[in-house]
Amino acid sequence: MTSDAPQHIPLLRGPVPLTHLLLRHFVRSGDRAVDATCGNGNDTLLLAELVGPTGRVWGFDIQQEAVDGTARKLAAQGFEERVTLVAAGHETMAGQVEAGLSAVVFNLGYLPGGDRSVITRPETTGAALEQALGLLAPGGIVALTIYPGHRGGDAERRLVEEWAGQLPAPLFHAWRMGQTNVTADAPYVICVQKGA
Repeated sequence: MTSDAPQHIPLLRGPVPLTHLLLRHFVRSGDRAVDATCGNGNDTLLLAELVGPTGRVWGFDIQQEAVDGTARKLAAQGFEERVTLVAAGHETMAGQVEAGLSAVVFNLGYLPGGDRSVITRPETTGAALEQALGLLAPGGIVALTIYPGHRGGDAERRLVEEWAGQLPAPLFHAWRMGQTNVTADAPYVICVQKGA
């Protein structure tokens, strides 16, 4: 039996594909963007594809393993000239990135397949979020994938939700997106758009 669903509509399995859907809508050729947590390099790679040869991406990670892995992925696609990789925490963003960003993406938690004791932390994430808002162009977004189910994840979730909830409207628009048919500690997305 065949499905009547159009074949071009991808299944959104988890919050990362949802974040990528948002990024594809907001990031265009020639734009500037930041991956605040390179991890396995998938967000950085997508941003590099979207900004094209005339755009710029900055990718941050505190783990050299993540930076090196991301560099290999970029080189395999010929995107290494579009990206500046920074082996430092995302809280150093303001001193290394040009303003006028169309997107800043965070994938919080730990490096998948890596050391689970090395995690993003509320104090550095909070500082990075404030910097990201100042670097956004009007209409730009901060997209966060939040993983509350690991040690330290719940504290970071509370920080991010409080931060997003206190942003003044209409200067910023904040959304929380996640599945309703999963456990309370399942990952989800918060997206903040800077007003025009």
